[in-house]
Amino acid sequence: MMNILIILAEIIFLIVTLSLFNWLVGITFKQMKKMSFFQGKAERLAIQRRTISRLLIFLCVALCLLLIGLNGVVIYQGQSVEEFQLELIGSIPTQFWVTLITGIAKSVLLLTLVKFSLPPIYSVLTWGCERAQNYDDITANDESIADFFSYLKTSLTNSLWMLSGILCAQFLQVPEVVLKYLYIPLKAYLLITGGFLVIKAISSTIDTLDALSIKYSSSDHPLRFYERFRHLILSLQKALEYLIYVSMVTIILEDIDFISWLAAYTTKINAIIGIIFASAVVIQVGYFILEELILKTEKLTDIQRQRRLTIIPLIKSFLKYLIYFGAGISILKLINIDPAPILAGAGIVGIAVGLGAQNLINDIVCGFFILFENYYLVGDYIEAGQAEDRLIQGTVEAIELRTTRIRHPNGQLQIVRNGEVGSIVNYSKDYIYAMVEVPVSSDSNLERLSKIIEEVGQQLKANDPDVIEATKVEGLENLGNDNLLLRTLTKVKPGRHLHVQRVLRKMLKHTFEREEI
Repeated sequence: MMNILIILAEIIFLIVTLSLFNWLVGITFKQMKKMSFFQGKAERLAIQRRTISRLLIFLCVALCLLLIGLNGVVIYQGQSVEEFQLELIGSIPTQFWVTLITGIAKSVLLLTLVKFSLPPIYSVLTWGCERAQNYDDITANDESIADFFSYLKTSLTNSLWMLSGILCAQFLQVPEVVLKYLYIPLKAYLLITGGFLVIKAISSTIDTLDALSIKYSSSDHPLRFYERFRHLILSLQKALEYLIYVSMVTIILEDIDFISWLAAYTTKINAIIGIIFASAVVIQVGYFILEELILKTEKLTDIQRQRRLTIIPLIKSFLKYLIYFGAGISILKLINIDPAPILAGAGIVGIAVGLGAQNLINDIVCGFFILFENYYLVGDYIEAGQAEDRLIQGTVEAIELRTTRIRHPNGQLQIVRNGEVGSIVNYSKDYIYAMVEVPVSSDSNLERLSKIIEEVGQQLKANDPDVIEATKVEGLENLGNDNLLLRTLTKVKPGRHLHVQRVLRKMLKHTFEREEI
C-alpha cells in the first residue's frame, strides 16, 4: 500500500510541476499578444500555444508512464519502493541536498518577497497615474497616461517574476550555460518593455501637445510651430519601434555564439533607420527656415513676396533631393558599397536618357526662362497655351521645373507643361482695366447715362481699394436698331479686374433701377 502511495505522490508532483510550467508559458503568450509586433498574428500565436500545451501533456504522460514502469520493476523484483528511492537518494552527495534545500529556501523567500512587494508598487503607480492626469487642466491625455501606467504596471510585474525565476535557477545551481540562455529572453523583454514605455510616453506627449496647441493657438505663442513638426514626432515613434525590434534581435544574436556574427548587420540596420529619420528632420527644419525666416521677412512688397513664393518651392525640391541623395550615399558607404562606380554609371545612363527625352529637357529649360525672365509669378492671373481647344486661364499656384499649376476661376486645377505654355497673357503686371459693357435702349440720353456711370465709378473708387482710377465711359461700342452698347473702363490693381467687374455691374443695376433707366 505504501508503494502505491509513493508512486501516486510522485505522479501528482510531476503533474503539478508541468502544469505550473504550462501556466507560465500561457502568461508569456498573453504578453506577446499585447505587443504591436504581434498584432494581427493572434491566430498563429494561439496555434503555437496549443502545440506547446500538447507537447507538455505528452511529456507529462510519458514521464508518468516511465515513473510507473520503473517503480513497477522495483515492485516486481520484490523490493520496497521506499527503500529503493531512499537508497538512491542516499547515493547522492550530502552537499547536493544542502545546496538544494538552501536554494529552495532562498527561492521561496524571494518569491514571497516579490508577491508581497507588488501591492505597494501598484499603489505607488496608481498614485503617480492620478497625479499625472491631474497635473494640468487637460483631459485629452488622460487615456494615454492611464495606458502608459497600465503598461508600466504589467511590464514591471512580468520583469520581476522573470528575474525571480532566473535567480531561483541560480540559487538551485542550474548549469551556467542554462543560466546564460535564460538571461536572453529577460534582456530582450526588458529592451522591448523600455522601448514601448518610451513610445507610450511619446503618445501621451503628443496628446498633451495637441491639446495645448489648441488652447494656445495665438500667432505669437511658440506652440504655433507644433503642428508643422507633429508628423516628425510620429515618425520618431515609428523609428523607435523599429529600433526596438532590431536591438532585440541584436541582443539575442550576440548571446548565441554560433550566430553572433549576424549582430554586425543589425547594428548597420539601426544606423540606416537613424539616417533616414535624421534626413526627414533636416528637410523639415530646412522648410521651416525657408518659410518662417525668409518668406515672412517684414517690409516685403507684394512683388517681392510673389517672387519668394515662386522660388521657395523650387528651393524646397532641390533641398529635399540633395538631402536624400546625401542620405543614399551615406547608406551605401555604411554597407561597404563604393558609390563612385554607381554615380559614374548613373551619369552615362543620364546622358542616354537625356538624348531620348527632349520634351523633358525642353520643359525644364522653359521653366528656367519663365522664372528668370519673370514672365509670371505665383499668384498672377494669366492666360497661357491651349488645352482641348480652349485657353488655359486662372491663378498661378506653383511653378515647377517641368510644369505650371494654374487654378481656373471655376476651381479646376490645370497642370501645363512649361514647354507648352506658348503665348502668355499676364493680367497681374502693374495694372489692368476692368471692362464692363452696358446695353441701353436706343432712345436713351447718352450724356445723362455717362454722367450717372461716372458717378457710380467715383463711388466704387471710394469704397474699393483695388480701384486705381474711377470708371470712365470710353464711348459707344455698338449701334443697333433697338439698343446701344456703352463700353466702360476702370483701372484696377493687377489681377482684380474680375472682382471689380462684378461689383460695378451690381452697382450700375441698383443705380439704374433707382433712376428708372
